[in-house]
Amino acid sequence: MATRWGICSAGKISNDFTVALKTLPPEDHQIVAVAARKLQDAQVFAKKHSIPQAYGSYEELARDPDIEVVYVGTIHPFHMSASLLFMNAKKNVLCEKPLAMNSREVKAMVAAAKMNNVFLMEAVWTRFFPASLEIKRLLAQEEVGEVKMVRADFGVPQMHIPRAVEKELGGGALLDIGVYCLQFICMVYNGEKPESIQATGVCLDTGVDEAMVVTLKFSRNRMAVFTCSLAVEMPNDAIIVGTKGTIKVPAHMWSPTSLVVNGKETQYPVPEPHLPLNFLNSTGMRYEAEEIRQCLLKGLKESPGMTHADSLLLAELEDEARRQVGVEYSQDQQ
Repeated sequence: MATRWGICSAGKISNDFTVALKTLPPEDHQIVAVAARKLQDAQVFAKKHSIPQAYGSYEELARDPDIEVVYVGTIHPFHMSASLLFMNAKKNVLCEKPLAMNSREVKAMVAAAKMNNVFLMEAVWTRFFPASLEIKRLLAQEEVGEVKMVRADFGVPQMHIPRAVEKELGGGALLDIGVYCLQFICMVYNGEKPESIQATGVCLDTGVDEAMVVTLKFSRNRMAVFTCSLAVEMPNDAIIVGTKGTIKVPAHMWSPTSLVVNGKETQYPVPEPHLPLNFLNSTGMRYEAEEIRQCLLKGLKESPGMTHADSLLLAELEDEARRQVGVEYSQDQQ
C-alpha cells in the first residue's frame, strides 16, 4: 500500500516537496490532496502536479479520510496551529523546520502527537541524505577519532524576501537557515545538550536577526561554532575535526551531495527533478519522505533519525541564542 500524502500550503517549499515525492515509486507514495487558504491557489497547484483533490481550507484537508500523513509547508508562525489541526484529526504530520517558533510550542506539538497517538517529525531533510547517513556511520566507527571541533556556515542573501526579514512572518537568520547548522552540530554530538551556548548577532530594524555567530561547548572539552546570515553568501560548508582526521561537507551543507573524508572525496548525487525547483537539491526531500513511510510501516510515532527530543533540544538552543541576541517573537509572550 502506498503512503497517502496531503500537502498543506501551496507555496514554494510544498512545490519542491511534491516534485521530490515524484522521484519515488508511485506504488510507495501518492499525493491525495493539496490545501491552501485560497481555493484557486490549491487548484493551480493540483493541476500543475496532477493531484486529484484541491481544498480551499486546511480544515477540509484535515477531514479527508483518505489522507494518512500531512506535509506542513506553511511559513514558520503557522507550523504549530496547522500541525495541531491535523494531529487532532488523527493525521500523521511531517512539519517543515523550524518545528515551531519556540520550545513552548514544540512541547505543545509533541504532547498533541502523543495524545492523538500519531507520528510527528520536524522536516530536517538534511539528516536523511545518504551523505548524512555516511557521516553518522563514520562517527559511530570513530573513523576520525574523538571529535573535538565542528564548524558550519549558512549564509544566503535574502534581505529582499519578506518572510525572511519580517518578524510577524517568523523571519530571522537563525530560525530560517541557522537551524541547519545547529541541527548538524547536534547530530554530530549525538543529541547531547551543550554545557554552554554563546550567541552574538546583529538585528535588522524589523527586530529579527540578520546574522548570528554561535559558539557551543560540550562535555569533555569538545566545541562547535556556526555562522548564519541573511545578508551575504557564505562558504556554506561544514567540517568535523577529530583527533584522527576530518570530515568535510562541501557546499551546500544543508543538502550535501559530497563528502571529503581525510582528503578523499565521494559524491552522493540527488535525482534530477521532472519540474523546476525553487530551492537547491530539493529532490533530496525524497529521503525524509521515505523515512516517514518506513516509520509508519513499523508503527513508529517518531523517527530515530530526528526524534521529538532532537526537536526540543534544537528549539531550546534557538530560544537561548535568540534571548542573548535580543530577538523576541509575539509567540514568546504567550
